[in-house]
Amino acid sequence: MDPVVRFRAAVCLLGRFPALAGVDLDVNAGEIVLLQGPNGAGKTTLLRACAGLVKVAQGEASVLGVNLVDDPKAVRPLVGLLGHATGLYDDLSVSENIRFWTRAGGASLTDADNAMARLGLDGRLASVPVARLSAGQRRRSALAVLLARRPRLWLLDEPHAALDQAGRDLVDSLMVDAVNAGATVLFASHELDRAQEVADRSVHVVGGTTQPSGNVGHTSEAVEVD
Repeated sequence: MDPVVRFRAAVCLLGRFPALAGVDLDVNAGEIVLLQGPNGAGKTTLLRACAGLVKVAQGEASVLGVNLVDDPKAVRPLVGLLGHATGLYDDLSVSENIRFWTRAGGASLTDADNAMARLGLDGRLASVPVARLSAGQRRRSALAVLLARRPRLWLLDEPHAALDQAGRDLVDSLMVDAVNAGATVLFASHELDRAQEVADRSVHVVGGTTQPSGNVGHTSEAVEVD
């Protein structure tokens, strides 16, 4: 079976800067894979490339069988990206946002309602405008959109950020449940103790490159650059 994510010597440019400078990566179906590394290492760019939002300028890259070099937009309906920005409309309520984005992604309003209940957003918060939410409540709302759409590949950038302990535990359970339902998860985190508990293996990203190495947590890949 082909990997869900396959990169070979992949290069991504931000302007003229190589944010990814030759990435090799395989992520197999049903895995939870952690991306770890310092700020500016390329983790966010790698996740955005997998979502078809950053062009792969050189090398090979595919996600769910879609060639990211030739047609990156084709992968977008198949994946769900939780980035630093939530993508929510401030003037719409929590419920209106989640229902809008759920329908835009081809899922049903029942999926939206179930996701809101899972994220604890089905009570008084449902009618609150997003502009009035705390950072943690915004994060939960964005997670509800992703959950409702049921993507085949979850791409999460610091998913525990801005959440309390209960919210962080919920994120971990959502990742495990997604994999049990047939999805694959690739996520970046600085909270290594927590992240390595839920991840099957980790990939260390530094200087926009990756390289296989020894065990960290379950299994690991690490990198050094000259």
